[in-house]
Amino acid sequence: MPTPFEIAVVVPVFNEAENVAPLAREILAALDPLNRPFEIVFVDDASTDLTWANILAERTKDSRIRGLRHARNAGQSAAVWTGLQGTTAGILCTLDGDLQNDPADLPKLLAELATSDFACGARVNRKDTLLRRASSNVARAARRFMLGVDFADTGCALRAFKRTSLDGLFPFNGLHRFLPVLVHGSGAKVREVPVNHRPRVAGVSKYGVWNRLGRGVADLFALAWYQRRRLRPVPVSQTQP
Repeated sequence: MPTPFEIAVVVPVFNEAENVAPLAREILAALDPLNRPFEIVFVDDASTDLTWANILAERTKDSRIRGLRHARNAGQSAAVWTGLQGTTAGILCTLDGDLQNDPADLPKLLAELATSDFACGARVNRKDTLLRRASSNVARAARRFMLGVDFADTGCALRAFKRTSLDGLFPFNGLHRFLPVLVHGSGAKVREVPVNHRPRVAGVSKYGVWNRLGRGVADLFALAWYQRRRLRPVPVSQTQP
């Protein structure tokens, strides 16, 4: 296990060769002024382009940049989980590797952890298609109805949270989309923070409305069942020694 850092920024990437270097620079620029030890962990989900080579190149420029590489493509949730398990930092951040999340918002999210356990971004002025924005509104209504909790934007990958907020969670395909809901359900204090959103300028989106619709519906039913059945902490008293 690498030398511990206070903060780790986990970035899952798949065929994002053109975005690795500019994203690394932006994260470094955002966090350097905080004077807190941090590292950037790129998780390459078995890319078929030059993503891994570019991660290695960035590593030579700054030792705080590390790379983890999947032997096969396993999806975004798996890449996020690999990154979270691949660092010992007590404070964790995540963001997408497509440059649509703005690393300049990371200090704002980190500041929220003084009074909360989990800070998640809520994208304002989204640079997405009308169809994707509409589908997000439908998904929000469905989450509110099925899960009994209302978050404006669980699809925003820009987050900062204490490692302890993950206690009791288990990995599954879709985890990255429902992380705020699950953490909130375990009793952690979750806060949404307005963040910037930018258009994609390089690479190609791997996700669309239709290739997530069926899985999203199935996940909602599964999460609704789990939220009703999950065991929550119970106050315990004990005999005196």
